[in-house]
Amino acid sequence: MAETAARAGAPLVALSAGVHGDEPAGPWALLSIARDGLLDPRFAYRMWCCTNPSGYASGTRENAEGDDINRSFNSGGTTPEARAIVTSNRDRHFVLALDLHEDFEAEGFYCYEPLVGGAALLGAGIVRALDESGFPIQELGDEFELGYPPEAHHLRRLERGRVLPDPAGERAFFKGTPYSLYLMRRAAERAITLETPRTRTWDDRIAMHRTAVVAALGGLAELRAAG
Repeated sequence: MAETAARAGAPLVALSAGVHGDEPAGPWALLSIARDGLLDPRFAYRMWCCTNPSGYASGTRENAEGDDINRSFNSGGTTPEARAIVTSNRDRHFVLALDLHEDFEAEGFYCYEPLVGGAALLGAGIVRALDESGFPIQELGDEFELGYPPEAHHLRRLERGRVLPDPAGERAFFKGTPYSLYLMRRAAERAITLETPRTRTWDDRIAMHRTAVVAALGGLAELRAAG
């Protein structure tokens, strides 16, 4: 279910979590961000706090039909959940989309930030905020599993705490379309996927997501103010 927190005329940000049901910290972090008034008032928000409720209830990555929703945003949505989001986004424009995830193999935070005009302008500030808060940052290299086969390594650059994909190249290479790439093609100027490590405590994972979302919104406000 989508929920909108709106301020008239404000640029719109999409916030989502829980597309994989076995990554439970994201939905709780997103709810706590809204509850505690951490959403930057310079923006309006469209929120999907748990986009895979059947998977969340069963603790599975996939939905009740066994489908990975985050590979189903092609062709107008090939799962009921994806179709609902695609339909609700018609005629909407987002200045940023943030999607909250968890990684079972990571030891630190990292994020995916697809390049826009050859640049990724928000992720460095997010990583810096996590660093300053004392949270671990994931070192990324070809040996770290990111879902890219060796023949697709040219489709992304790796930095400390950041994966910088080429969105056009990924859409052409991979069959299933993830949420972030669908948004960048249809509805959003920028999209960032936040990954916290399941090896950390529940409280740490919640805090890491909260820190990352607040930093992303602050960086977006600065970027827009600078023109």
